[in-house]
Amino acid sequence: MTKISIFTVAIMLVLSNQLFAQKSVRIAFYNVENLFDTIDGENDDAEFLPGGKNNWDTQKFNEKITHIREVLLALKKPIITGFSEIENYSVVRKIISHKDFKNYGIVHYESPDARGIDLAMIYDSAKLTLLESGKIRFVLPGEQKATTRDILWAKYQSKKSIFYVTVNHWPSRRGGADDTDVKRVKAAETVGHFIDSLLTLDPNSKIILLGDLNDHPENNSVQLLNKTLAPMITKSSGEFGGSYNYNNEWGILDHILISKGLSNGKPSIINDSGKIHSFPFLIEEYKGQLVPKRTYAGNKYLGGYSDHLPVSINIKL
Repeated sequence: MTKISIFTVAIMLVLSNQLFAQKSVRIAFYNVENLFDTIDGENDDAEFLPGGKNNWDTQKFNEKITHIREVLLALKKPIITGFSEIENYSVVRKIISHKDFKNYGIVHYESPDARGIDLAMIYDSAKLTLLESGKIRFVLPGEQKATTRDILWAKYQSKKSIFYVTVNHWPSRRGGADDTDVKRVKAAETVGHFIDSLLTLDPNSKIILLGDLNDHPENNSVQLLNKTLAPMITKSSGEFGGSYNYNNEWGILDHILISKGLSNGKPSIINDSGKIHSFPFLIEEYKGQLVPKRTYAGNKYLGGYSDHLPVSINIKL
């Protein structure tokens, strides 16, 4: 092969790689661990106020905002990021009030959670058009009114392609995993009805489910979703085999699942792209174990990032 032809092939490879990189975009989810402002609101946020038991203040709040931006930049600014454990719209607006995120929009609705824990999405409005959004509110078994986080959803368009994203933060395991299982099953059934309604209208609907489901892949709630959606986050998605560490055991609580419609056409999933991100700055050693570098341990301020690791997938637009 001549020098000219070798050079030509090299240029073609570089250009093809650049083209692929341009068409490949990331969608992420991140439980940011108690992102509260410092203002006393109507919700039960006393522990995250100046003078509260956590001694939360403006300096700590700003440090946490900087940490979240650092994660988003390390993720190469996902086209969509779903957040859980954010207090309100204003804290999300603070995240993107930086020149690196000037094109980003927000999807957010207030939830009935007593502590004011909400869900949100940010999206690159230069690449996506938000067509619709909403919340799905539901009542847990044994209760008379809605008390848990809503399910957040949005409908996006990229050129001629349309896809849906839902963000979830299901009821916790406080009180025991078995005793609270029925609550997460109810959440799974609720988002499942929404997904089924989309698939009934169009079996090729492109749907991405993000969230901290507070259950592992083998649990009842997640198994309900597996009837219609394919899991993208598995033990092989990260170096520790999980996104969360409890009692020195790693497990997958943070999930991304997709509909079959994303296996072809545009947008479409890039196979094996599901990833649990464990950037070195997100990890610390604790009692001889590597664990997420969290913001608090109890009411002791550690100055870390979150007790969860971010997860993501790559799709082609």
